[in-house]
Amino acid sequence: MSKKTTITGALLALGLTTGAHAQANLTGETTPATQTAAQAMLGVAELAAASGLANIQVATGQTLTNSIQNVAEGKTDIAAAPFVLPFLLSRGAGPYASVGPEAGAELASNLSVLYTYQLSVFALSSYESSNFGGWDSIEGATIYNGPPRGAALNKARAMARLVSGLDDGEGYTGIQVNWGQMVSTITEGSADAHILPVNFPDARHAQAASSGGMVVYSFPKEIFEGEAGTNFSNAPGNAAVVEPIVDDLVGPNIRIVSEDGMFRGYADIGGDVVNVSMDEELAYQLTKTFLDGLEQITARTPAMASGWLGETDIAMTGMCGPNPLKYHPGAVRAWEEAGYVLPECALP
Repeated sequence: MSKKTTITGALLALGLTTGAHAQANLTGETTPATQTAAQAMLGVAELAAASGLANIQVATGQTLTNSIQNVAEGKTDIAAAPFVLPFLLSRGAGPYASVGPEAGAELASNLSVLYTYQLSVFALSSYESSNFGGWDSIEGATIYNGPPRGAALNKARAMARLVSGLDDGEGYTGIQVNWGQMVSTITEGSADAHILPVNFPDARHAQAASSGGMVVYSFPKEIFEGEAGTNFSNAPGNAAVVEPIVDDLVGPNIRIVSEDGMFRGYADIGGDVVNVSMDEELAYQLTKTFLDGLEQITARTPAMASGWLGETDIAMTGMCGPNPLKYHPGAVRAWEEAGYVLPECALP
């Protein structure tokens, strides 16, 4: 069940608007509200409303596979997009197989990027009490690996296959439950372990850990640094993440297991996308709102500091390479005006 947040109504109740009338009424679709992508869009929506630029009605907890197709078809104005999804859409593959390559390529060509971020880092976790053995124990186990369809499920399955060579439904049993039931699914113990997105710190894992100590397993170093692991990190929408392990990196009552005191995992990277037909001035103003408000947006939750906001390096943005998307011309103007240099391969 999605949750809709009308930002302007909340701001009016708090007396935070400037009194100017908004110039645009827009719709947005994004991740669950606790996640980086949602906080970025909600932050832009609040700032845009306060400045009189736009009223953005943001629906959180959406299936992003559908969201970006809605933007491409002109049904939604802005959506969070893990960059593996436009890649798959452009080929009519994966969750877009029913769309087909030709129609998928046409739809993907309708999308352009305002700004990028790291959505999360995928990791294997379990309760201490389950005595699960980590990545070597996937065979025969029951693994909660995300919602019934979409980018998260594909990534979780791919990571399990990379380590074990096993497929969901053959070497292990995968269970799929929507994001809104993530915490309850973990705590009820229907799965031995979970391959799910994690933030630093992570609100949902911290909530689950209130029911008992948890373990998060770093991705095996040998595979991570090998050819297969490197190739995986370079796949559309992926990025390798290596973080020193510190207390409460994921959250309280959550221990991290690693060979060498470093956490390794694969980030899901993406950005907020709009239709290429969006008015250039509006795209410029929305992107400018994001860039001017980076400090306020980053301060929204502790996890935002590790969200790679305001980055332009393609290793952290996922732009270029197999990603078919470019920045919107209005966004380019805002980034360059703010003093950033965007890679030429990401320019429209």
